[in-house]
Amino acid sequence: MADFQGVPVDALDFFDELAADNTKRFWLENKHRYDAVKASMQALGDSLDPRFHPLKVFRPNRDVRFAADKSPYKTNIGMSGETEGGSITYVHLDAEGMFAAAGMYMLERDQIQRFRVAVDHDVYGPELVAALAKVEASGLKVGPGMEPPLKTRPRGFAADHPRIELLCWKGVIASRAFGAPAWIHTAKLASEVQSVWEDSLPLMEWLDLHVRPTEGQQR
Repeated sequence: MADFQGVPVDALDFFDELAADNTKRFWLENKHRYDAVKASMQALGDSLDPRFHPLKVFRPNRDVRFAADKSPYKTNIGMSGETEGGSITYVHLDAEGMFAAAGMYMLERDQIQRFRVAVDHDVYGPELVAALAKVEASGLKVGPGMEPPLKTRPRGFAADHPRIELLCWKGVIASRAFGAPAWIHTAKLASEVQSVWEDSLPLMEWLDLHVRPTEGQQR
């Protein structure tokens, strides 16, 4: 297990300054600061329960090919893993502090179809409602993921369906924004991140069973 001692005290300032001066010059002059942050994230991943491995730190460069914003560098550092059933575990650090989440943040077309079939089911649908209630009771925020829900009911479902709100979702995640308490710079951070993922297990287990990884269809 890695000797994780928290993220560098300088990390939040680094990302704040990078947001203000997102240039190659700033990056090259301050890359040693980024490298220290990256090393701490890798140590964080190594220190977490092996059942959440492997975890991958995202590259710092933005894909600007089709973006109006041509800023070359991400103003956060993220790390994620994936269960065999397709659920994602995620954590990132930026100028505001730490954030951790788990679930499926953006469902592909085939996953949306399986999600809605399961939500509509007389047994599986209530099981999801119960799982979400359990996750929320642990103190996590539950939401529809990266994309906004449909504004109208999905085709084929009644407007008065008992789980119509969930049927409109295109993803589902549990999350906690930690902010920047002093303990993110200590080993306590590892247990806090792990607790988010452990408390999210009822949701992840439901998604792994009923939604599963995409079979390659794109929306």
